[in-house]
Amino acid sequence: MGQSYRLIPEAHPSSQGAGRIRRDPTFLYAAGKAMSTFLRRVIGAAALRARTYEEVEADRTATLQAMAVVVLSSLAAGLGSPSGVSVAGVLVRAAIALLSWTIWALITLEIGDHLLREPETKVDRGELLRTLGFATTPGLVRALGVVPGLYVPVCVGSWLWMLAALVVAVRQALDYAHTSRAILVCAVGWLVALGATVALGVLLTAPVS
Repeated sequence: MGQSYRLIPEAHPSSQGAGRIRRDPTFLYAAGKAMSTFLRRVIGAAALRARTYEEVEADRTATLQAMAVVVLSSLAAGLGSPSGVSVAGVLVRAAIALLSWTIWALITLEIGDHLLREPETKVDRGELLRTLGFATTPGLVRALGVVPGLYVPVCVGSWLWMLAALVVAVRQALDYAHTSRAILVCAVGWLVALGATVALGVLLTAPVS
C-alpha cells in the first residue's frame, strides 16, 4: 500500500517573531518598567521635585520622554479652547504652544549660558532641554480649558505652574546656587515667550482678507 502524506503549512517567520515579542515576558517587563518610570517622572515634575529634575538631567535616554511631554502638553493646549474643538483648531493651537516652548527654551539657554552664568554653571544643551521638557508637565491641565468657564483660570494657573516648574528645572540644570537667579532667567524667558505666543496667535488665527 502506498503511503499518504499530509502537508503542514509553515508558519511565516515574521508572525512567529511578532508572537514571540507579544509573549516575551522580558519585553513586557521592560515596557512596563519604562512606562512606570515615565509616569513617575511626570508626577515628580508636576510636584516640582528637584530630585526628579536631577534624575532627568542625568539620564540621556530621557530625551524622548521629555519631547513626549512637550508634545502632549502642546496638544492639551490645543484641546483646551472655549471656541470649540476642531482638528484644524487643535493643530494650530498646539503648534503655537510648541513654538512658544521652543522660543522659551532657546531664550533660557542663551540667558543662562551667557548673561547670567555663575562660576559653578555648566551648560549642557541636552540636560537643559530634558529638564525644560519635563517642566511643561503642568501644561497638561490646559485640556480642562474646554470646560465652559474654566478657560481663563486654567490658562493662567497652568502658565504660573509651568513657570514654577521651569525655575526648578533651570536651577538644577544650570547648577545655580541661588534660586533668585533661576527666577530671573525664567521670568525674562517667560515674558518673551508670552509675547511670542500672543503674536503667533494673532498671525495664525487672523482671517485672510
